[in-house]
Amino acid sequence: MNYLTHQLLNSADLEFLRKNLGKKGLFWEDGKQTAGKHAAKVKNNLQLRRDSDLSIKLSGSITKKILSNQLIKSFALPKKVHGTIFSKSTSGMKYGRHIDNAYMSSGRADLSFTIFLSSTDNYEGGALSIENLNSEKNFKLEAGEIIIYPSTYLHSVEEVHNGERLVFIGWIESYVKSIEEREYLFDLDAAARSLLAKYGRSNEVDLIFKSYSNLLRRLGS
Repeated sequence: MNYLTHQLLNSADLEFLRKNLGKKGLFWEDGKQTAGKHAAKVKNNLQLRRDSDLSIKLSGSITKKILSNQLIKSFALPKKVHGTIFSKSTSGMKYGRHIDNAYMSSGRADLSFTIFLSSTDNYEGGALSIENLNSEKNFKLEAGEIIIYPSTYLHSVEEVHNGERLVFIGWIESYVKSIEEREYLFDLDAAARSLLAKYGRSNEVDLIFKSYSNLLRRLGS
């Protein structure tokens, strides 16, 4: 399964987000409002209205962190982050098995991501389940961790049995559409950076970076 998990937000980031998202009077609407025709039938959650001032402000700050993170840039090769939503699920809510739309009004969905904002102690259930051809894996990450995975995978959110599950979700349009090609580039970049850190600049490292850059130029869109 091709995915990345990474600690993106620190404790100060989380405290700021929780304080603002916990304010009274915020408009949390039915999640079906932004679901596709088929996904809407299995979606049961709440989400902060996208066009609210708070949603725009907080989404923008998190998006900047995603786009400036070196590991995420290497893995996802993000052209843009789009369609971001603050989502909340309380007891009895879940999101059944579905696939994300390939194209949205905001962009193409090559990769999907979820950032967990609630502590795992604050809710029961609510794991993100991701399937591919050969496996299915459940993820319930620590607060501040992000998981990025191909939007081509079927996935679901298990029912929350108690407490509140708060997450930030969205999609990435990548410079490289193919999962396999992104993996090749990620491995090359990781190898080159590892060699550079261990042994410093060399002709061999320069050649790897040259190949990486030219492959990205050839495969990118």
